Amino acid sequence: MEILRLLQSSVDPNQQAGGWSSILMTVIPLALMIVIFYFLLIRPEKKRAKKEKAMRENLQVADEVVTIGGIIGRVLSIQDETIVVETGSDRNRIRVLKSAIAENRTTHDDVETVTIKK
Repeated sequence: MEILRLLQSSVDPNQQAGGWSSILMTVIPLALMIVIFYFLLIRPEKKRAKKEKAMRENLQVADEVVTIGGIIGRVLSIQDETIVVETGSDRNRIRVLKSAIAENRTTHDDVETVTIKK
């Protein structure tokens, strides 16, 4: 019993508070790093992926597209997950996946984005 009393009396209350502050000093920078990581890496990547998905869904026949491999051509037909692209003046036709389209070089006038000037 005397040993317990000696141990309890030797524990400084300031030392216990220091334990919590050291834990907070470890957790706060870690939480800040996670928040910064989210806003600098994860969020922009999700926005880019969402934009690419919308571009691939809005492909139309006669759009000029560039594939991931660098092939430039015009869209001839669109099926579920594939499109047929015609390249060059020699009219070669290539069937590629929609996911292989990197860029749509054709600009479309959307009804929502057109403004009428008076």
